[in-house]
Amino acid sequence: MSSWSAADVRRLEMLSSHLVTSIFAGAYRSVFRGRGIEFEEVREYQPGDDIRSIDWNVTARCGRPFVKRFVEEREMTVMILLDQSASLDCRTPRRAKSSLAAEICALLAFVAVRSNDRVGLITFTDRIESYIPPAKGSRHAQRLVAALLQSPGGQGTDLAAALGYLERVQRRGSLLFVVSDFLVGDFRLPLAAVARHYEVIAVSVSDSSDDQLPAVGLLRVADPESGTRHLVDTAAAEVRERYRQHAVTRRIQLNQVCADTGVEHLIVDSVVPPLQALGRFFHSRRQRLSR
Repeated sequence: MSSWSAADVRRLEMLSSHLVTSIFAGAYRSVFRGRGIEFEEVREYQPGDDIRSIDWNVTARCGRPFVKRFVEEREMTVMILLDQSASLDCRTPRRAKSSLAAEICALLAFVAVRSNDRVGLITFTDRIESYIPPAKGSRHAQRLVAALLQSPGGQGTDLAAALGYLERVQRRGSLLFVVSDFLVGDFRLPLAAVARHYEVIAVSVSDSSDDQLPAVGLLRVADPESGTRHLVDTAAAEVRERYRQHAVTRRIQLNQVCADTGVEHLIVDSVVPPLQALGRFFHSRRQRLSR
């Protein structure tokens, strides 16, 4: 896991300020804020009230109609689930994807606290690495950033277990960002369970080099999570094509899982600055929902 200097953290805080005050804040608030409701009181029915809001239990006890009254949630609870497995720590021609993933999470954390929302963090590999419960404030955001930069103890990936852990420790929330390369086993059922309580955004960190092998002859490759090594003949066109097809299939399957569970899927490539990718995503999301 790469480290950031104090200047790097300050730069991210300034970028998040720019997001909140210009290209991001309007989209963030209009798309997510106030979408949830919370129960406030039961009061006597008045002409014009929606009959679907009648509380039949209270109505039966009192002998006259009462309705449940709800108000919009005044704040959101934003949870960030960050994959810190070894596959993300592999360097690409541009930068390590672990650094890209951490920067995305830092920006989201700073944006949330600047919007007066509560934000929490879970980092995971094949085990839970850290859990910071949701809270507000810039000092809390800095605590989250410190956790993002901690070197993980595990190597593998268990997203299903991380989603299950979230369900146990923080069942109720407004918005969940899952930041990962999604090189994982089956996680459809736990993702569907979490999506019943959260609005979920799956953020795939990727690099265009992930989808193709270079034609450089015999290449010894290693799985960073299992340590398994293979000798691959990258000069063979059929080998490169099978690798490409596998990458395409994997992405199609992830898109299908997201579609089946009602999860929005955002792909952030290492060539695009996270600030720009997030800004585009929230603007396009606002436009889609407004239509």
